[in-house]
Amino acid sequence: MKRLHIHVGVENIEQAIPFYSALFGAQPVKAKADYAKWLLDDPHVNFAVSTRAKTKGVDHLGIQVDDEAELTALRRRIENAELPVTEEGETVCCYAKSDKSWVQDPAGIAWEAYRTMEDAEMFLGKSATAESACCTPETKGTPNCCEPSEKTVGCCG
Repeated sequence: MKRLHIHVGVENIEQAIPFYSALFGAQPVKAKADYAKWLLDDPHVNFAVSTRAKTKGVDHLGIQVDDEAELTALRRRIENAELPVTEEGETVCCYAKSDKSWVQDPAGIAWEAYRTMEDAEMFLGKSATAESACCTPETKGTPNCCEPSEKTVGCCG
C-alpha cells in the first residue's frame, strides 16, 4: 500500500497541531517539540509539519511505501523514466529510520520515495546539526547537508 506524504514547514508547532488536528479530525500519531505527523486513512496520507523545514509552506512531497518490494518497484519507475535521482539510502530523519531516494519535479519540488523501518528518538542522525533539515536534491551539497551514500548515518551527515 502506498501513502502520499506531505511535509509542511510551520513557524509555530503549538498552533499547527490544533489546527491540523481539527482539520483532519484526528490527533497526530507522533508529536515532538518541533514536529508532528498524522497517518490518515481518509484521505490516505502521511502529513507532517515541522519548524525545521528550510521554507514555510510545502517543503517536500513523497510517496511512502510499506515494504522493500514496493520501494524497489517505485525506484525502478524512476530509473526507467531516466529521472535524476539522489539515493540517500538508509538514514535517520524526522524521528524515523528510513530508506530514501529523492527526485525533483519540473517545478523544482522535491519528492521522496521511501520506506520507514522504525521510529527514532532523534529528528536527524547523530552527525547532523540541529538547524539542518533532511537532505533533498535542492539542499544536497550545501552546508549542513550530506552527499548521501549507503553508509550515511543520518540525513545530513
